Amino acid sequence: MSDAIAETFINDLLKELEDETLILPTLPEVALQVRDALADEEKSLADVSKVITTDAALSARLIQVSNSPLLRTTRTIDSVEAAVTRMGSNMVRNLVTSIVMEQMFQATSDATDKRLRKLWEHSTQVAAIASALTSQFTKLKSDISLLGGLVHDIGALPILSRVEDVPEILNNEALLDKIIRETHCKVGKKILDKWNFPPELVAVAAEHEDLSRNSGSDIDYVDIIQVANLQTYIGTDHPMTQHDWNTVPSFKKLGLTADVNVVEMDETSEEIAAMQGALSG
Repeated sequence: MSDAIAETFINDLLKELEDETLILPTLPEVALQVRDALADEEKSLADVSKVITTDAALSARLIQVSNSPLLRTTRTIDSVEAAVTRMGSNMVRNLVTSIVMEQMFQATSDATDKRLRKLWEHSTQVAAIASALTSQFTKLKSDISLLGGLVHDIGALPILSRVEDVPEILNNEALLDKIIRETHCKVGKKILDKWNFPPELVAVAAEHEDLSRNSGSDIDYVDIIQVANLQTYIGTDHPMTQHDWNTVPSFKKLGLTADVNVVEMDETSEEIAAMQGALSG
């Protein structure tokens, strides 16, 4: 019976996704304002700073992150304008979006509160690991990996919103897990397309669970997020732990073997802890 309920739910969800009638989350207003200000050639970084300072919590978090190991700065940043100047427009855009993401993981009912808090914690962990992996093992941009980690499971949000009205699924954790696993990548792709995210981050949401994925010899952001995601499952009974990670192309590209726990590596452990702390507030 539960399988039939899940199948019906999945079919209805994917049909609404295809018909573009599924209600998708929207980016918080301040993130859109910062993105617009950065895109306006007549706006200076000082103007961008003024937009950010209208949100006290965002300002504090941006300064906190700007002093984290992500930027490896030797000078303490103590103002939004200094942080923005230090980072530059691309990093500011990605970090502001990263920081305001937490607002989207707030539950509208007690039924999904625990689930959303767990999802946000997982997302910050993946983001922190991905950022550290990027800076230690690649020439890619840590701020993009950070944002990729935070949005990789964004497709779960509208699914959790919908199941609030379906107690047979909401109260069956295994069934809900199955539904999210089978649908969140497709939904996530649609959300990031709607938000006009760059193709490399849309690919993160769409492809991070495809363990056979091999995009060629060059490391990309999907590879990094995939490895970071798998790292969070070490020591758990998550279905992905049943797969032989030594056969996963993304591990090979990063030069890591499946038995390496990057959270405990000297090179990355401190950076991961600091970044996850900054993202968690």
